[in-house]
Amino acid sequence: METITDPTDPRLADYRHLTDAAARRSVEGDDAHGIFIVEGVLAVQQLLASGRPVRSAVFTPPRATALRELVLDLQRAGAAVMIAERPVLAGVTGFDVHRGLLASAARTAPLSMAEVVHGAQRIVVLEELNDHENLGSVFRNAAALGLDAVLLDERSADPLYRRSIRVSLGWALRVPHTRVQSLPESLALLRSDGWSTVALTPGATSIPVDLAATSGVLDDRLALVIGAEGPGLCEQTMASCETRVRIPMQSGVDSLNVATALAVVASFAAARRGWADRGPLFVEDHPIGGSSTNEGRRVSGYGSRRARRPSRAQYPLLRHPCCRPRRRRRSPTARAPVDGSRSSGRRR
Repeated sequence: METITDPTDPRLADYRHLTDAAARRSVEGDDAHGIFIVEGVLAVQQLLASGRPVRSAVFTPPRATALRELVLDLQRAGAAVMIAERPVLAGVTGFDVHRGLLASAARTAPLSMAEVVHGAQRIVVLEELNDHENLGSVFRNAAALGLDAVLLDERSADPLYRRSIRVSLGWALRVPHTRVQSLPESLALLRSDGWSTVALTPGATSIPVDLAATSGVLDDRLALVIGAEGPGLCEQTMASCETRVRIPMQSGVDSLNVATALAVVASFAAARRGWADRGPLFVEDHPIGGSSTNEGRRVSGYGSRRARRPSRAQYPLLRHPCCRPRRRRRSPTARAPVDGSRSSGRRR
């Protein structure tokens, strides 16, 4: 590892002006041949798992000591690993890097739409989603709820922007995605290939999500189409979809956050298919319980009688007093009499 003490050191060039969007465009380049920055331990771990080429990483001294295994993993991946104090990093990046870890990686050539949707059963299609935090939340929800890929139009934000990656907990690096030039044409191609295209819109003529789920509208192969908060989907895009679905809400509430709305509808779709493809927390030998296979039958989980309760030895957090079940207290009427005779009262 190399120690950096000068903020102007050229080895830190990838990390300059992280808070200046205009300056970053000249540093990061284009989508095909540029770089991107990853911040935080979880996101860097996802970066390594994604197989993308890592250029370098910079730690603060305490984080380098605490994350020795991650340092070794980065070195094995061919990354140049550096150490710099927080004031040095602040002078380079323009903000206090309190997470103590940044990494730089090379962008790879974007995939085609056919490559992204190949083998997928459920995807998300985004129109003009230009908020980086919402975009990161969409990727995190997609990964959690079994959505296999993301398609973005030309006006949506960059999934590999630092804030998007951080909010997604690194899943923007793992969920396959690409941009499409014309959303109506892309939706038409999906429909011709057998996809059910569903626009999420709060319009009164849209089908309530619970009815959409029970009637099979949300069955595979499913493309959920969502737009930016405020304007939502344009009429042309909604006209290109087979079905419109809404989430019933209390009167006076206009809509939900776009990532939250996606999570609600994707949850109904996941419940409809029996929560299949839910990952290691729901396999048979896991202490939370579940089915050893996701094919052909429903999978049990927290609400199932088959599910076993996790032990405190396996999950130390459950040892905390706040996580323990409360004991039933004896009713005042059931206390022993003052004269010492046995009480015949019953607990209530």
